[in-house]
Amino acid sequence: MSLTVDIEKSLGGFHLKVAFTAETGLLSLLGASGCGKSMTLKCIAGIERPDRGKIELNGTTLFDSDRRIDLPPQKRRVGYLFQQYALFPNMTVRQNIRCGVREKSGAEAAVDGAIRAMHLDGLENLRPHQLSGGQQQRTALARILVNQPEVLLLDEPFSALDSHLRFRLEREMLQTVRAFGKPVVLVTHDRDEAFRLSDSIAVMRGGTIEVTGGKHAVFSDPKTRSGAVLTGCKNISPLQKLDERSVLATDWGMRLTLAQDAGKARFIGIRMHDILPGEGENSFRCRVTEEIENPFSFTLMLRPVDCPDAMSVGWETDKAAWRALRADEVTIRLPKESLLLLKE
Repeated sequence: MSLTVDIEKSLGGFHLKVAFTAETGLLSLLGASGCGKSMTLKCIAGIERPDRGKIELNGTTLFDSDRRIDLPPQKRRVGYLFQQYALFPNMTVRQNIRCGVREKSGAEAAVDGAIRAMHLDGLENLRPHQLSGGQQQRTALARILVNQPEVLLLDEPFSALDSHLRFRLEREMLQTVRAFGKPVVLVTHDRDEAFRLSDSIAVMRGGTIEVTGGKHAVFSDPKTRSGAVLTGCKNISPLQKLDERSVLATDWGMRLTLAQDAGKARFIGIRMHDILPGEGENSFRCRVTEEIENPFSFTLMLRPVDCPDAMSVGWETDKAAWRALRADEVTIRLPKESLLLLKE
């Protein structure tokens, strides 16, 4: 089971050029608004037509510009879940699911099966406004799954939800994805959501994919500055290469020893929770310039004592640990194994 995409499409001054393969499991397209994530899904579904390239699903060509193949959406075996689920407000749950059935023979039995699979028994005659968020989502998924698609495309399905409801519906969605057992592509701008749900992640910027891989690999080594930002790294500085294994983080005024050669990296980063207290290699005495209390931690903004004009570095630490350590100055260590070497 696999989806292979290699397409280009120009829209005014914007150029989409993406290539990736999604295997069984969930691949997240992670990127800021306007980077081309949703347009990529629309091209796969046949809602938009690429200018050139090829889309193949389980050996079937959905689109090929050279061979002039462009299957209509209803022949692509693609299930597309829109942001707001796109349920018809004047239809019942059963009618919403029934209207998605393409093969009319055996339609009622297929609808019954989808209702049972999505645990919508007893809700068949309710309309969307009478359903909870989770019930609406399951209805929309039932309408998609009733046609037995070969791939699911999920376009920011949790973007309009509050954090509590989002987390609960994520867990329900994940159960559906695991049971589906085929490729799933999720569009999101939320790095936590991408990490919780995904098997693999493709980081997008400006219409292209900058890095792709397993979620742990992408978060451990995002490779680019925008990839680091999108995966939650808040400490990023331009670097000046001093020798093979040391650089100057120019914004922070810190000379850092590396675990590897800096190569063509132009920036260096470290996640706030990877900074450690205490002496050692890459340690610096810092003044606390700001203390920010989070629900379960403190974020401390620190500036090296011997470089008072430098930009502050953020350090996230446990509440109890900081309350025991609290001082105007602290010594921190930036482990070389935790430093991120980043291209533009």
